[in-house]
Amino acid sequence: MSFNYPKNEKLKSKITIGLLFSEGKSVSKYPLRLVYHSGSLSENEKIKMGVSVSKKYFKKAVDRNRFKRILRETYRLNKHILLDNLDKPYAFMFFYQTKERLSYEEINTKTIQLFEKFVAQNTSKESSEKKDDSLK
Repeated sequence: MSFNYPKNEKLKSKITIGLLFSEGKSVSKYPLRLVYHSGSLSENEKIKMGVSVSKKYFKKAVDRNRFKRILRETYRLNKHILLDNLDKPYAFMFFYQTKERLSYEEINTKTIQLFEKFVAQNTSKESSEKKDDSLK
């Protein structure tokens, strides 16, 4: 298993980011939020991930950058939860949404819970969609 976060997994396309905010769905596990949209990537890309920390909560760039580094690290170490359970490409935006300064361990635990919640929601939807298609 590869624990890396290569350049081709980083979400940088303004069009894709716009799609995330206009048509994306969301799942939350306080204080983290994951906004996602499926099908907007090319065939060879399985996942794109971006991170964001609000200026509203952390005025100083050094603080925002620290939490963005932590979010990227927790994603890098736990992305296998997403990759093992995805059957189509997804674009994600990962948010830290509180003034509280949680420790790395707390953020990592919440990240795992958030990814598992996302997988549970989307595998149940996909299996019900497949059942509906087979009934037609």
